[in-house]
Amino acid sequence: MDDDQPSLILTVAVETPQWHDVLQNGDTLCREAANATLTLARPDLVEGEISVVLTDDEEVRSLNHRWRHKNKPTNVLSFPGVDLVPGEPLPSLPGGILLGDVVLALETVQREAEAEGKRLADHVRHLVTHGVLHLLGYDHQTEAEASVMEGVETRVLAGLGIDDPYAMPVEDAA
Repeated sequence: MDDDQPSLILTVAVETPQWHDVLQNGDTLCREAANATLTLARPDLVEGEISVVLTDDEEVRSLNHRWRHKNKPTNVLSFPGVDLVPGEPLPSLPGGILLGDVVLALETVQREAEAEGKRLADHVRHLVTHGVLHLLGYDHQTEAEASVMEGVETRVLAGLGIDDPYAMPVEDAA
């Protein structure tokens, strides 16, 4: 790992075996997205730990219901280990910061990628980026928050060679 990149312990757990059927190198894609996000959004982070779980709609629906009181699946859920605020100093914790967990739902992620005409690998990297930003304290509850978060996402994704996911398609721009 480069000296200027954060030291990241990233665990990728594939709970739904179908992820292996539809996505080559899922572990590498998740790692690239998380590292790129941390490097851009928190270059001051020296050490951290993130878990990415690749599961299915039913598991995400259950988690979403339990923790957010929404009884439906969603594409990505984030469970921060600490409360961080973008731009504020990081807490000093022995052994680094347990940043938290990012959970992706296979069927929803596949449907979205197909409906939006995106490569599944690109959509997964976008959602991991989005999830990691939530772990870092970014949110999109207000227009101002969404603008900041989406700006960081598009810069991270551009660095990974992925088009702006928020850009309007040319035919819709008129």
